[in-house]
Amino acid sequence: MDNNLKKLIPFVANYKKHIYLNVFFNIFYALFSTLLMVSMIPTLNVLFGLNKKVHQAPIYTGIGHIKGFAEEYLNYQITILTENSGFKIALLFVISIIIITAFLKNITNYFASYHVTRLRNGVLRDMRQKLYAKIVSLPVSYYSEKRKGDVMARMLGDINDVQNSFFQILELVVREPLTILFSIVTMFIISPKLTLFVFVFIPVSGIIISRIGKNLKHKSIKAQNENGIFISIVDETLGGLKVVKGYNAEKSFIQKFDDSINRLLRLSNSIGNKNNLASPLSEFLGIVTIAVLLWFGAQLVVEDKSITSATFITYIALAYTILTPAKAISRASYQVKTGLAAAERVFSLMDQENIIVDKPNAINKETFDDAIRLENINFRYEKENVLKQFTLEIPKGKTVALVGQSGSGKSTIANLLTRFYDVNEGKITIDNVDIKDLSMQSLRDLMGLVTQDSILFNDTIKYNIALGKPGATDEEIIEALKIANAYEFVKDLPLGIETNVGDSGNKLSGGQKQRLSIARAVLKNPPIMVLDEATSALDTESEKLVQVALENMMQNRTSVVIAHRLSTIQKADIIVVMQKGQIVEQGSHDELIKRNGMYNKLVSMQSFE
Repeated sequence: MDNNLKKLIPFVANYKKHIYLNVFFNIFYALFSTLLMVSMIPTLNVLFGLNKKVHQAPIYTGIGHIKGFAEEYLNYQITILTENSGFKIALLFVISIIIITAFLKNITNYFASYHVTRLRNGVLRDMRQKLYAKIVSLPVSYYSEKRKGDVMARMLGDINDVQNSFFQILELVVREPLTILFSIVTMFIISPKLTLFVFVFIPVSGIIISRIGKNLKHKSIKAQNENGIFISIVDETLGGLKVVKGYNAEKSFIQKFDDSINRLLRLSNSIGNKNNLASPLSEFLGIVTIAVLLWFGAQLVVEDKSITSATFITYIALAYTILTPAKAISRASYQVKTGLAAAERVFSLMDQENIIVDKPNAINKETFDDAIRLENINFRYEKENVLKQFTLEIPKGKTVALVGQSGSGKSTIANLLTRFYDVNEGKITIDNVDIKDLSMQSLRDLMGLVTQDSILFNDTIKYNIALGKPGATDEEIIEALKIANAYEFVKDLPLGIETNVGDSGNKLSGGQKQRLSIARAVLKNPPIMVLDEATSALDTESEKLVQVALENMMQNRTSVVIAHRLSTIQKADIIVVMQKGQIVEQGSHDELIKRNGMYNKLVSMQSFE
C-alpha cells in the first residue's frame, strides 16, 4: 500500500459507518444493475412471443438449478397472466419488473452516493483543520524559506485533489468491479462460450491503460508545484502593488506570471490528454469485443440455436454495461495517480517537524518578578552568527533600548525573546528560568509585541484589539484606545470600534494602524513589552502621536525597544549600542553622548537603522 494512502487511513477511520454503508449499498447497486439487464429477457420474450408456455408451477430443487427454476417460474406466471388476463397485462407485468429493478438500482445508488459524500466532505474538513493547525503551529523560520503561495496551494488545491481522487477508490474496489463481476457471472450462466471473449478484453485493456498512465504521478507533482508558484506570484503582486506600479514593473510581473501559467498549461494539457484517453480507449476496446461477440453470438443464435435471440440481445446489453464500470475504473485509476501526487505534497507539510515546541511538563509562568537575562547567546539564521557571545540583563521595570545599524542583530533579539526562533548556543532566562523550560503560551502571555509592520486583520477594530484578550468589554477596549492615543480618530469613524479596517488595515493611515497595534498590546496588559522599530515607518506627525502612546504604554512596564529613531529611545534607562551582533557600548543617553563613541556618531548622523 502506498505510504500516503496509509496516512489517509486515520482520517477515514472517523467515518467507518459511512464506508460500510457505502459498500453495502454499492453491492446492491451492482446486483440490481445486472438484474435490470436480465429483466429485459422476459420482456423481449413476451414482446416477440418467444416465451415457453408453462402451465404447472415448477419445484425448487436447489441453488444449482436456480437459473432453470427462475426461468420456469417466470414463464409459468406469464403463461397464467396471458391466458387469464390477456397479452397487455402480461407485458405490463414484465415491464413492471424492469421498473421495480430500475428503482431499486437508483435508490441504492443514491444512498451509496449519500454516504460517500458524507465521508468525502468530513475527511476534507478534518484534513483542512489539521493542516491549518500545522500551518499555525510551525515556527516563523519555516515561512522565511517557503513560498506562501505554495502553502496556500496545498491547503486549497491539493487537499481537494486528495478528496476528489482517493474516494474514487471506493468505486474502484467495490461498485464497478462488482458490477463487472455480477455481469460476467450472469453472462457465464447465459453462455459460457461467449463469456470467454470478455475475459480477454478486461486484462488487455487494463495493461494498455496502465501503460499510458505510467508517468502521470510525476507530472501531477510538477503541475501542483507550479500551481504553488503561480499563486505566490499573485500573492506577491497584490501585496506589493504600489511598488509594481510605482516602478512601472507591470510588464516584468506579467511576464513572470505568463511564464509560470504557460508551464502549468503544458503540464495540465499533458495530464489532461492522458486522462481523456482513458475513457475513449476503454470504450473502443469494449466495442471491438462486442463486435466479436456479435459475430460469434449470431452463429450460436442462427446455427446452433443454443440461445434465443432475446437472450442474445440481453447478453450484448450486459456486455455493453461492463464498458461503463470499465471506463470508470480506468478514469479513477488515473485520478488516484493525481491524488497520490497531491497527497504527497499535503502530507509532506502535515508531517513537517516543528522544532520549536514545549518541553514535556513545561512550566506555566504567570508573573515577571526580577529580570530577563541573555547569557552568552550565539545565533545564526544560516551559517554565519548574527549574534556572537551576546550577554545582556534587562531588569524589571526598566526600558532597555537596542540601537545600531541595519544587520547589527537588533530585531533578532525580539525574535529570540518571543521564541519565534531558538538560540543556537547560550540561554535566555526570565527570573532565572530558561525560556525553553516555559510553555510557549505562558511565555507569550508575559509579552506584548508591537512590530514595525502594524499587522491588522480584515475585521473590526474591536476584533483586532481584543486579539490578546478575547473576552474584553467595549469599555476596556475604549480605555486601551485612549492610552494608545487612538480613540480620537476611532470615535469619529461611522461605526466606531465596530468599523472594519479592510485588508491589512488599508482603510487606515500608517499612524492609525500603528496606534491600534499599540492599543492591542495595551489591552493585553503584559508585564514585558517588545517594541520592534514601532515608529520607523511613520511620518513625523504620526510619530509624535505614536510616541506619546508608547510612553503611556511603557509606564511601570519592562520594555525592550528596538530603536530606529533617536526620539524613541532618549528616555530609555539603558541604551545598548550593537554592531555586528555584539555590544559595543551601553549606558544612558547622557552617558553615551559624553563618551563620544559609536552612539554619539549615530546621533550626530540621525541614523538609527
